[in-house]
Amino acid sequence: MQQIIDAVLGFDGALVVQPAEGSEFPELAWGDAFFYYAPDGVMPERSQPYGTIITKNYPDDERSRLEQPGRFRVNVQVERGQAQRLIEGDDPAEPDSFVAHPLYGAAGWLSVVNPATRTSDALLVLLRNAHDAAKARATRRERLA
Repeated sequence: MQQIIDAVLGFDGALVVQPAEGSEFPELAWGDAFFYYAPDGVMPERSQPYGTIITKNYPDDERSRLEQPGRFRVNVQVERGQAQRLIEGDDPAEPDSFVAHPLYGAAGWLSVVNPATRTSDALLVLLRNAHDAAKARATRRERLA
């Protein structure tokens, strides 16, 4: 998990928000990580993260079995057509396998539980692409403002 966070922090303008116990963030988010394009270091108010790492089940999102020790799931926004090409199965609990996000798959989100040798390199490319897409969206918004 830390290797992925460190890789994302290496992207130009990346912000990784990691809510900690006792922070102003909801308790449910404590221990998770949220990836944004934010060159000013401030979490954007009007945009969603382009990637996340979650360490526990969320309401209506238990199929990845994150209650089991040592499990985490990386989620990344990709182009819908690209998502369909990368999906390897339909079991969101299968480790090291790309699947449609259990809740947001139709919106072009992929997930992988405990990325390892089969998915880690591709996952980092997907996170880089998602970061670049978030940067492009932010640049367009700035031009329109």
